[in-house]
Amino acid sequence: MQSTNVRWGAPRIHGELLKLGIEISQATVSKYMVRHRKPPSQNWRTCLDNHVTDLASVDFFAVPTATFRVLYVLIVLSQDRRRMVHFNVTANPTAQWTAQQIVEAFPFDTAPRYLLRDRDSIYGEIIQQRIKSLDIEEVITAPRSHWQNPFVERVIGSIRRDCLDHVIVFNERHLRRILRGYFSYYHTCRTQLSLKKDPPESRMIEPPELGNIIAFPRVGGLHHQYGRMAA
Repeated sequence: MQSTNVRWGAPRIHGELLKLGIEISQATVSKYMVRHRKPPSQNWRTCLDNHVTDLASVDFFAVPTATFRVLYVLIVLSQDRRRMVHFNVTANPTAQWTAQQIVEAFPFDTAPRYLLRDRDSIYGEIIQQRIKSLDIEEVITAPRSHWQNPFVERVIGSIRRDCLDHVIVFNERHLRRILRGYFSYYHTCRTQLSLKKDPPESRMIEPPELGNIIAFPRVGGLHHQYGRMAA
């Protein structure tokens, strides 16, 4: 009980035990509690989980093409349901281009409270001013600490493993088309452990009474969606 509620003291734990029908003195609870040298604090992952409904992440990743060019993909991820709220592709990522993508990602009143990003030099004054104008507070990771932006890093890994590692990209237009197809599959079909085996856009459970199982190819046949259809 103490390990999962690090801010609880002996009186709080004693009260919970009494409510569970465990008769024990508060002094005994205090005796067996682990003593910390300093007040416990939440770890980084717990902080992200606490603010998950108000937090979005942004990051770049590079994609080589068949002609040996390098394209850069910017993705903006809403962390509550792991939804891709915006993406775009460019061969020359500039601060002005990136700032415009942030604005397009959050039209009207859809801006989150926090935006998590790394310390890439591209996030300069122009982008910081644009983020501030949207009334968004920046959360910046520590240097060389990709693990502090875990959700977007995991999504980038999924994009590579599920899709880009199996295709040859020709140009920006081709890459956008590939990613649009993958994100459609990702949002509506791909189950995720963090969402209790549900996609970002929740899928209905189809009981056997609805008919036989049919496979529908997605992402050019790399993946399939399974549903039931009456014969």
